[in-house]
Amino acid sequence: MANLREISVSAALNLLSAFAFLVAFAILRLQPINDRVYFPKWYRRRIRNSPRRSGVCLTRFVNLDWRTYIKFLNWMPAALRMPELELIDHAGLDSVVYIRIYLLGLKVIGPLAVLAFLVLVPVNWTGETLEGVKNLAYNDIDKLSISNVPDGSKRFWVHIVMSYVFALWTFYVLYVEYKEVAAMRLRYLASENRRPDQFTVLVRNVPPDPDETVSEHIEHFFRVNHPDSYLTHQVVYNANKLAKLVQKKKSLQNWYTYYLNKYERTSKRPTTRTGFGGVVGTKVDAIDYYSSEIQKLSEAEALGREKVLSDPKAIVRAAFVSFKSRWAAAVCAQTQLSHNPTIWLTEWAPEPRDVYWRNLAIPYFDLTIRRKSVRSFIQGFLPGIVLKIFLILLPTILMMMSKVEGFSSRSSLDRRSAGKYHLFLLVNVFLGSIITGTAFQQLKTFLHQPPTEIPKTVGESIPMKATFFITYTMVDGWAGIAAEILRLVPLVIFHLKNMFLVKTEQDREEAMDPGCLNFATYEPKIQFYFLLGLVYSAVTPVLLPFVIIFFAFSYVVFRHQVINVYDQRYESGGSFWPDVHRRLLIGLLISQFLLMGLLSTKNIEKSTIALLPLPILTIWFHVYCKGRFQSAFVRFSLQDAMTKDTLERATEPNLNLRAYLKDAYVHPVFKGRSHFDSPLLVPDEENNTLVLTRRSS
Repeated sequence: MANLREISVSAALNLLSAFAFLVAFAILRLQPINDRVYFPKWYRRRIRNSPRRSGVCLTRFVNLDWRTYIKFLNWMPAALRMPELELIDHAGLDSVVYIRIYLLGLKVIGPLAVLAFLVLVPVNWTGETLEGVKNLAYNDIDKLSISNVPDGSKRFWVHIVMSYVFALWTFYVLYVEYKEVAAMRLRYLASENRRPDQFTVLVRNVPPDPDETVSEHIEHFFRVNHPDSYLTHQVVYNANKLAKLVQKKKSLQNWYTYYLNKYERTSKRPTTRTGFGGVVGTKVDAIDYYSSEIQKLSEAEALGREKVLSDPKAIVRAAFVSFKSRWAAAVCAQTQLSHNPTIWLTEWAPEPRDVYWRNLAIPYFDLTIRRKSVRSFIQGFLPGIVLKIFLILLPTILMMMSKVEGFSSRSSLDRRSAGKYHLFLLVNVFLGSIITGTAFQQLKTFLHQPPTEIPKTVGESIPMKATFFITYTMVDGWAGIAAEILRLVPLVIFHLKNMFLVKTEQDREEAMDPGCLNFATYEPKIQFYFLLGLVYSAVTPVLLPFVIIFFAFSYVVFRHQVINVYDQRYESGGSFWPDVHRRLLIGLLISQFLLMGLLSTKNIEKSTIALLPLPILTIWFHVYCKGRFQSAFVRFSLQDAMTKDTLERATEPNLNLRAYLKDAYVHPVFKGRSHFDSPLLVPDEENNTLVLTRRSS
């Protein structure tokens, strides 16, 4: 068990390691050869040019201006300088709302820390009860915790009162933040540029029709039921096998480029082997071999594309249906289309880059079975194996499970995977560490005392786990965030690609890996630190400064990354905020129940009754906020839709919406193919009240 001196040494070492990462980052980012690694966002927007084009010899690769090294921390104020509205235009609302989670941590935990140190720490320190307990391991930090207050003391009522103060402050900050984020989302939706998903809904579980194809049936249904607003549709094809073929061809093209560049440098024809990994099999000329393989795959790709387009079984009973106005799309997405609630199911279409095409091929009714199976696997099997694998692999495994569940957009996959990861951190890292740590630390005491005393020992020992979480925060939080900004892995990969694969400027741009905000991994970790702050605010307040440093450091780092590095994979308009709000309240509930359990071992009369209103208030607050704000994140009001439509018709009266939406939701493997036939109506048919059909009755 670490004491105060050991914690201080650990804090100093972790601060030094974080500072070392920052110094390394500051030096590497100044070198012209690394410019595309640390500023890829500006290159992709054609705003920044490579400094390697100017100068000669060494200055093309190394920055020799010593004055730039003196101000090696100037990236911090630069990251904070960009106003929020400008940041939304630059990086999108998702990125800005995500960064606000760190700011929310400072708003919640900061005042809690001040109050706890002013009120609770003196109360705990003067308790002087741990010194009188025999055979109990403790240290100086534990003397600052609630465990140092003697049983039955009236001092515990200070903790009870402060727990109400902490909860009310958290409610206030969360309410204000939820209100602000909801307003930001509504302003963003009202002011954002035209996007295909504003006019489009995803229709699933289209019922079969004996006389019409899926495409004809969809067109017939919407021209009958939405005669004035239906514009066009794009059926969904199961092109998963074709997509794998295209990906394999791309991989072979990279090898072809590598060997071609090698030949140009050495003037010697390179060789490879035809077997696995190019290390076994017959030895052949590498350039000729990969050229031949690419040609074969190109022919197979063309045949596969024709097969998908001509095979009725490749058509999924789903489609992206587009309308002439946002108002019509909002009506369709938010209403029941059929008297049978299990068919013609609609939802807002994700933006085109957010679509996860692989899962659209899953039959709709298979989704329920898949999700139940994944849930059973997580509950019944996963907890037994997760402790035997590396924690770094867990987010990838959880994302794979979310993909099995069949969600149709990347944003949905991220939110679902984040929920699983949050559950893992809550159960296995937080609760598991407390229970396991308590059992091992106090094993000798457990074996030599009456069973009736065990709950008391556990209650006194839970706060002592704070030293473990302090160390965890420093290692995972401080040093981990510093390593995030260093981008060591992308740096190495970029230079390897630059050496072996890059031949043109386009190749060099493709070699850049800006990465993105990994919501599925990062957000649950933020929630974990929220949980630590809320749980230990009334128990061991000395942990709070470490959590505050994490939030402050992360806020600056991720603001810098969003401005200069990360490239958005999608834009959901901050739709994940209700999940953030709910999980934070779950952490608050856990802190309240743990405090109730702890005080129940302290012989405080009516402590449970005094604390019981807290979880009730928390649940009520969640229900209230959900009813007050959540609709802004799941629905689009008809009033706002009509306003945008009216403004657009006034400013762009000649807009050809059909041409704008024509290829928006075409599967990526068909993009740019002139022979791809999307269902389009003849202009004269748009105002035709008769609907053509092949039905015999």
